[in-house]
Amino acid sequence: MIETAPAKINLALHVRRRMPDGYHALETIFAFTADGDVLRASAAERLSLTISGPFSDGLETDDGNLVLRAARALGEACGFDPALAFHLEKNLPVASGIGGGSADAAAALRLLARRHAIDPADPRLAAVAAALGADVPACLHGRTVRGEARGDALHPIAAERLSGLPLLLVNPRLPLATGPVFKAWDGVDRGPLAEGDPLDAALAGRNDLQPPAIGLLPEIATVLDRLAAQPGVLLSRMSGSGATCFALFGSVDARDAADAGLAAAHPAWWRLATRLG
Repeated sequence: MIETAPAKINLALHVRRRMPDGYHALETIFAFTADGDVLRASAAERLSLTISGPFSDGLETDDGNLVLRAARALGEACGFDPALAFHLEKNLPVASGIGGGSADAAAALRLLARRHAIDPADPRLAAVAAALGADVPACLHGRTVRGEARGDALHPIAAERLSGLPLLLVNPRLPLATGPVFKAWDGVDRGPLAEGDPLDAALAGRNDLQPPAIGLLPEIATVLDRLAAQPGVLLSRMSGSGATCFALFGSVDARDAADAGLAAAHPAWWRLATRLG
């Protein structure tokens, strides 16, 4: 059994206020890539996890891993033994604003739901996803949605103009923890995210976490400057709390030319040439 865990992209991310529970009220447009981590599973006598791939170093394979937590939580909620041998191919950078662990947990939930014939609309599935983290419900859907509240109140949107758009992800290979970025946000409500067509809303929107992230990691500004200067860019921005940035292109040729140019100029940067799902 195989399940892709695509990267999560925040095409826009408006931080409106801090809520009494300590979380921030957000308005965002989630989109997902065609490529990402890959989760495989095979029959086994007990639940286990192994990890390989370019970003596997230092990742835990014990009970704290979100893949194992997701499997145990769904098994408990739905009354089955989640005994499987999971193997995660970690292709996406860690602590990078593109959903990594949340996407992996969501992939485990989808895989187990298929194996045990659980309806994707089963409320137990949604409840487990929500308990695992604010981004997990969106990653479970894996399609373009508008997120509000903590980002976990999801609203379907028509995304025909976004589907299949060529996309380039770039990360300076420097991790950035989410907590310090939110803490550095200046607390100013700069207004709501526009309704309507998600591409138009994204173009008119912003990422309110981008300035504080740049303050903590100035290399993000360099990545953004390079992306914005590429021919054929429709939109370039940081995703989530960083440090991964993205650029949407009007053509595959323009994306690939940008990818090649950045590879030559900044060989240490991580890049993923893909498309929106």
